[in-house]
Amino acid sequence: MRNRSALTILTIAASLCFSCNQKTSKEKEKSSAAITKTETQKTTSDLIFEKGKKTSAEKFVGNVYMNLLVPEDSIYTTKSGSVTFEAGSRTNWHYHPSGQILMVTNGVGFHQIEGQPKEVIKKGDVVKVPKNVKHWHGASVEEDMTHVFVIPNVEMGGSKWFDPVTDEEFKN
Repeated sequence: MRNRSALTILTIAASLCFSCNQKTSKEKEKSSAAITKTETQKTTSDLIFEKGKKTSAEKFVGNVYMNLLVPEDSIYTTKSGSVTFEAGSRTNWHYHPSGQILMVTNGVGFHQIEGQPKEVIKKGDVVKVPKNVKHWHGASVEEDMTHVFVIPNVEMGGSKWFDPVTDEEFKN
């Protein structure tokens, strides 16, 4: 039952990402470096879910907003929400004992696993972060980014938070 419920949540979230990522063949040819702010920047009214409430400055750098969509409980054992990062904002370094799935629904941002190069993530991308792997994610320098997160098997424990991502780490 738990796996079926989690699979249903993931299927719905993936469908949302797929439907918001329909592109023409000309758009598909553009590289992520060539995407301009006017092509990806959306207003709050264009977001799939409401922007939510501003998050804690203890775990995030900059202006970050979270809308908790699926609170953790003992039935679904999954936590999910939509997070909007304003340009230049990001999470602190952290990890999840059960891993994390990120589905970008708007904009362009970054994701980095400790010890690996920073990756560009954009609308339609899905990132699977393995359990207990230290990482960070957030908006790009000039653009907002919104993603849906899914944390499965919350009974394995909550996220572990570390130091903020420095401006140097963020920009390199």
